[in-house]
Amino acid sequence: MSDFGGMEDLLQDFLQEANDLLSDVDNKLVELEKMPDDRALLNDIFRGFHTVKGGAGFLNATELVTLCHLTENLFDRLRVGEIDLTAELMDVIMDATKGVREMFGELGQMVQPQPADPAVIAALQGVLSGNAVKLDQPAAAQSESLAPTPASGEPDWSVLHAAVTGAEVSAPVSSSEVITKAESAIVEAVVTPTAVVSQSAAPASPFGRRGTDRPGGSPTSARRAEERGRENTIRVDTSRLDQVLNLSGEIGLTKNRLTSLRADILAGKSDAETLHALDQAVSQLDLLVSDLQNSVMKTRMQPIGRLFQKYPRIARDLARQLGKDVELVLAGEETEVDKTMIEDLADPLIHLIRNAVDHGVEMPEERQAAGKPAKSLVRLEARQEGDHIVLIIADDGKGMSAERIRAKATEKGLISEEEANTLDERQSLNLIFLPGFSTKTQVSDVSGRGVGMDVVKTNIQKLNGSIEIRSEPGKGSVFIISLPLTLAILPVLLVLLGDQPFALPLSMVREILPIEQSRIQEVGGKETLVVRGEVLPVIPLARLLGWPPVRYPEYGVFMQTAERSFILAVDSFAGRDDAVIKSLEDFRPKGVAGVTTLSNGQIVLILDMKELLSDLGQHSDIGSGIRALDFA
Repeated sequence: MSDFGGMEDLLQDFLQEANDLLSDVDNKLVELEKMPDDRALLNDIFRGFHTVKGGAGFLNATELVTLCHLTENLFDRLRVGEIDLTAELMDVIMDATKGVREMFGELGQMVQPQPADPAVIAALQGVLSGNAVKLDQPAAAQSESLAPTPASGEPDWSVLHAAVTGAEVSAPVSSSEVITKAESAIVEAVVTPTAVVSQSAAPASPFGRRGTDRPGGSPTSARRAEERGRENTIRVDTSRLDQVLNLSGEIGLTKNRLTSLRADILAGKSDAETLHALDQAVSQLDLLVSDLQNSVMKTRMQPIGRLFQKYPRIARDLARQLGKDVELVLAGEETEVDKTMIEDLADPLIHLIRNAVDHGVEMPEERQAAGKPAKSLVRLEARQEGDHIVLIIADDGKGMSAERIRAKATEKGLISEEEANTLDERQSLNLIFLPGFSTKTQVSDVSGRGVGMDVVKTNIQKLNGSIEIRSEPGKGSVFIISLPLTLAILPVLLVLLGDQPFALPLSMVREILPIEQSRIQEVGGKETLVVRGEVLPVIPLARLLGWPPVRYPEYGVFMQTAERSFILAVDSFAGRDDAVIKSLEDFRPKGVAGVTTLSNGQIVLILDMKELLSDLGQHSDIGSGIRALDFA
């Protein structure tokens, strides 16, 4: 039974607005720590707590009102100069904000929040009474709730970085030189001014688990909260909806024109003027449908700032806990990403940022000894490049040594010495994505937390994206994530196996070339083809699917994933297309990412090449599963 008696819709509106507001407050608190005398920031944060308190009071959320009221009073005293902002007081404020977010989690489960942590309430009351700040556990130490939950068997990154770093430090450089070299020499990125986050962006899901075990919290309410964890709603700018409406009206007019022409043709009117009018109407309809499709896709796009806005607080809390001085610089927050990607990107980005703060950058004294500024810079940037979104996570820390990574992977038995000797620098750095690259030899509050790098890569690949590493010992590391603009439409290459077409993601295709049997060479018992000096394995598509070969394939598709390059042997081609992906909800054979329909109505499978390659050698279930589908 809900604690809100028919006010559930109002509650959801409150949570949506209040979470936007609280995320903004979090970022302003990080700024306030750098500029404690900034009256504008103090006023903004005061108003934020005051607004949340008002909404909570309307919903009779007494405990949330109490916490917001105390924090609001504290900022009222700060902004008039009656209290000075100290590091200890900032810890109390951060803990109070964390408590508010936890209470939002309980409200999301349709139950009234439990009282806030008594230590936080006592600390707030003590400050307001003129006593010294006293809090048993600082806010920074409790920041784990903002990060992914621990996962068993994850690598200890302190061990990893001890293995892959430690190269000699270059000559002393200034702060500007460090950042310039780290970004221009490593990532060649253009610095973009940080943009203001659009207020029309939908909020990130804040709901915690604090209220799950609360007396009266039913399993049903917990499930509702779980479903709300992934948002099923989206905020759309009215101008975009107006454009969709206008296009719909024009399509209606064109449909009427086609209906009229159809009636004329059925009545026997087939002169050149009528046929020309029909051709014009069909062309107009094609153009309008294409515009409508693009407009509808834009309604799915959301500024990535809604995802970025929670990371400064996470970086701040972790840096304070570790005794480091780190500034997270955001850029490209106005870049728009498909709404369905935003939540799936949250955990990988959190892990990469935490990894940069925890293990990428050095302690202040170590940086100064190396001639670097004591403050470390971590940069999180988004930008659109063609039909892809590029995310960059860069730090000016110690970097990684490709040689040490190869040695560590060999020591762990993940690759042989022969394989290690054939790897270039890029391939060596990618070894850190291997499951089990490092084992945990010690446990701390930070190391071994969150998702492992292998899971980060897997999550990115599920979004049809790729991740690349560039690093230079002593200078820093850069992780570059490339993602398609949208997951709903996928450019594909249509290949034929016999008469059956299959769709391959065009992003993986590098080149199409003929296969001459005389050029095929056997290396280690495997067929290979030399392309511009590079020896590439030849993998027949029929073999991947477990289908019996009818004839030797005549064509090859030069394909490249993050792990490997290879030639996919096929019988022929049927062109390229922009596939509207339909997922297979109840039945999805291995190696199938989804289906699409061609203009002639034929159903085509979109192949998941990464899954097919990972299952190479175990094809019986793949082939039988695909043959079980009805292609009629």
